[in-house]
Order: sequence, then C-alpha cells, then structure tokens
Amino acid sequence: MTARRPSIGILTSGGDCPGLNAVIRAAVKTADRLGYDCVGFLRGFEGLADPVAYMPLNPRNTAGILLQGGTILGSTNKGRFSATVGEDRRLSIDRGLLDEAATTIRQLSVCGLICVGGDGSLAIAQQLLEHGLPVVGVPKTIDNDLGATAFTFGFDSAVACATDALDRLHTTAASHERIMVLEVMGRHAGWIALHAGIAGGGDVILLPEIDWTFDNVCRTVVQREAEGKRFTLIVVAEGARMPDGGLVHAAAATDRQQVRLGGIGELVAAEVSRRLRREARTVVLGHLQRGGPPTPFDRMLATEFGAHAVRLVHEGRFGEMVCYRPPDITSVPIAAAIRELSRVDPRGSAVQAARALGIGFGDAPDQASPFGPHCSSGGAPSA
Repeated sequence: MTARRPSIGILTSGGDCPGLNAVIRAAVKTADRLGYDCVGFLRGFEGLADPVAYMPLNPRNTAGILLQGGTILGSTNKGRFSATVGEDRRLSIDRGLLDEAATTIRQLSVCGLICVGGDGSLAIAQQLLEHGLPVVGVPKTIDNDLGATAFTFGFDSAVACATDALDRLHTTAASHERIMVLEVMGRHAGWIALHAGIAGGGDVILLPEIDWTFDNVCRTVVQREAEGKRFTLIVVAEGARMPDGGLVHAAAATDRQQVRLGGIGELVAAEVSRRLRREARTVVLGHLQRGGPPTPFDRMLATEFGAHAVRLVHEGRFGEMVCYRPPDITSVPIAAAIRELSRVDPRGSAVQAARALGIGFGDAPDQASPFGPHCSSGGAPSA
C-alpha cells in the first residue's frame, strides 16, 4: 500500500490580481516533484474555518492557468479573518477562528501553508504563525507597496493597463483639445500613477507622497497651452490627498474593513475645468487594473515566488515571506515584511526623471527642480 504523501496548503487572500494563478501553478508543480500533494483553500482564509471549503490541486487541474487572471481558489478582502483597518490599525483575530484553522490544518495533514496576499493578508498569516501554524508568505499587491520586496506581481500588469488607457486617452484628448483625468489605484503609495504616468506620456501626476495644489496643476495646463499644446493628461492616484489634506472616500470604513477610496478624479477634473473654463473629462480604471492576464514579467515573478515558497516549506523555514531582491528571489520574516510600506520617494530617480521631462506633480515651482539642489543650471556640480 502506497503511503500518503504530506500536503502543502495554498490560499489566495485580499484583492485579486494577475499572477495569482501563476503562483498556484508553480507551487503545485514544484510540490509534486518534491513529493508533496497540494490542497487549495477556497475564498482566502475563510476556507480554513470550514473543512469542506477546499479542493485538491495537482499538475493536471492546474494546467493552463499560467496566463489566466484572477485566482481559481477565489479570494476575499473582508470577512471573519480581517486583520487590518486603515494604514496602521491591526486587529486581533478571534481565538476561536484560529483554533478552527489549526484543526483544519491538522485534519488535512497539511505540513505547510502558503498564504498569498498583501500587507493585510500577511498580517493575518502572522497571527496564524503565532498560533502555531506552519505558515509561509507570498507578497501580492498591485500597489507595489510592500517594502521588503522590490516588486510584487500584479503591479506590472496594473501599470500596463493604466499605460494602455493613457495611450488611448492621448489621441482623444488631442483630437478634442481636452483635459483628461485618469484615476488609478494606489491607496498609500503612488507607484502605479508614477510608472504609468511616465510610460503613458502623462503631463501631471498627483501622488499620495507629494503635496499639491490646484493653482500648481492649473499652472502646468496654462504653460502647456502657451507652448501650443492644447490638451493635458492628468494621472491621479486614488489615495492622493486633496490640497486640504483630506482623502476622497467612495465608502466609509467599518469595524473590520478599511475605508474605500475613490472619486478624486472627478473632483480634480471639475475644479480644473471651473478654474480654467476648459472642458475636462474623467476616466476611473478601478477594477480593470486587477483583471486580465498577467504580463510576462508578472508571470515570471509569480512563478519564481510559487516555486520558492514551496522550497521554504520543504526546508521548514516557516514564518518567512518570499521576496524579490534583484536579481535574486530570497526571503524575509513576515513580521518584518508587514512592518513598513514602500512609498514613492519624492526625491527618487523616477520622480527626478519625470520632472526632467517637464511632468508636473502639482507642487510648488521651487520644489520642482528636476535633479535637486546639487546641480547648477549650467550642468556642473555646485560647490
């Protein structure tokens, strides 16, 4: 009689994004070659508290999912296991739920649990770890705001979506001499807005990390018109604060769910239109950024993450999260990974490059020197 092989559990939690299925596929294929079976828990962490909410995973039923968006296991960014409300507030999960999860893991003979998610999901994984569960983390967020890894899968796909939108808006904006405002995701970090704004030829980029005013945004539009450019593309992250410091909310926070952001694009378009007496239109990409197949970069990164996560389980290195430190895939403690978010550096090279191209960030002109105070106008370093 053939002995039963040990099992590795896999779950996907938080908002969906391209590349999740690539992680699942890579983990399953790697686990099979190392002598493990795999079980996938459905609807994120919720599947741990319901012993019937799982499915066996094998190389046959995960074949062909590499290029599929979303996740075959389902996901949720709310529910009984919610552990994050707002940027800094962490919630304790009910001990009864943790006990149920531990029971499920034990009954299914799971020797390691791979949790794929962003900072909120990884905060849940950390609590499972502290409760004695053998957990390994895989970072996932289109916002690219986890500081422990250079990139998270899903980010490149989201940037590609936003860049394609700007490419399309560019032609219609030029044809009708309009101001077009594109609102993209980015709760605490403006990476999507910054990268897509540069790659898509944006003229103004509004980020959570850089204070801006309507006067300065309008100044950029007027300057472009003086140069004969009768249209302007404005990219704004949903988490960019208004000049008065407030965030624009689409829905209020609850006891166990963060406030839902959205709507800043419409406000920016309306105010710029009012001040300049120019026609302005708004496009909100929303969940389009999460959908569709992953880019080749995200497929590669997600595949490496999935394979390396299984290796961590195989080596008994629980409590670690895989991460990308170019050119290598390595790992860090989950606790350290969720401690600090990654934000755009207002003095970083990408922002400097954008300023050098004439892209505005809505801040004061004296703050907008492309390469900072160490270069003179003649190009020679200042003394």
